[in-house]
Amino acid sequence: MTLLIGRPGPQTTVQDLGRTGYRFLGVPAGGACDSVALRVGNLLLGNPAEAAALEIMLGGLQLRFEMPRRFALTGAPVAATLDGRPLSGWRVYEAAAGAVLRLAFSSEGARIYLCVAGGIDVPPVLGSRATGLLAGLGGFGGRGLAQGDRVPLGPLPACMPQPAAVLPPPRGEVLRVLPGPEWPQLPRAAQRALLTYPWRVSPASNRMGARLTGPQLALEGLAEPDSHAVLPGVVQLPPGGQPILLLADAQTTGGYAKPLVVIEADLWRAGQLHPGATVRFAEIGPDEALAALAAQRAWLAHIERNLRWHTPLT
Repeated sequence: MTLLIGRPGPQTTVQDLGRTGYRFLGVPAGGACDSVALRVGNLLLGNPAEAAALEIMLGGLQLRFEMPRRFALTGAPVAATLDGRPLSGWRVYEAAAGAVLRLAFSSEGARIYLCVAGGIDVPPVLGSRATGLLAGLGGFGGRGLAQGDRVPLGPLPACMPQPAAVLPPPRGEVLRVLPGPEWPQLPRAAQRALLTYPWRVSPASNRMGARLTGPQLALEGLAEPDSHAVLPGVVQLPPGGQPILLLADAQTTGGYAKPLVVIEADLWRAGQLHPGATVRFAEIGPDEALAALAAQRAWLAHIERNLRWHTPLT
């Protein structure tokens, strides 16, 4: 029960919701950069929330199903076909044995998720099947997939919902942020520029962080702090004055100033920033951040309830 990789595209890795509890050892949580897309894909197929999928950077993937299997593509919109038949995203399809899935490239997002009924069945490492590329940890041999790889699939879920579709959440170019620890020390002009300028995502971005380019921020008077813990969502400001938005594979410590932090409810949006995209930051308060997270969780729970109504009883 495998997927045979014909073309992996620029980067395709096995990802799940990440490995928690090891940051004190210097091990990032990692996992899907767009965890919302992964969660919805798994809900559509009746998989456990923690089931692993393929995270496909930009697209360009081609693979063959070596057995019949349901699947769903979520995340960034992309033109895709199954044996030449056009597919839509965020919808369940059935692949026959030998069927070939082809993805074009997305111009509206960075990461596509191929979720398969039963999940990707690579061995867990430190409690997760996520690929940590920097350490060569977990996933498919700790690396991105290559032509000719056979990716194992898990057993089918005991109960699978009837094939369904979900409307993807709106993305936009705005990330909501809270002030970080060094925000008060940032010169006023730099604060204004951070919150008003449309920052562009550099091609020198990866799963660790999105490098942003824009006006050179004047940082006079901003002392460089000692090395400290950092998390995905932290916006770092190196001495060069160009921000770095940390993503899922972010290191566990860093020594740059942290003027902003993207709220948890918008981390999936950050994970979909593709090279050349623009992004703006909008400051909100803690109550609004908590309300946004509650709304996101309620939306996922609503999807789960609706799919449960369409799951045959066993």
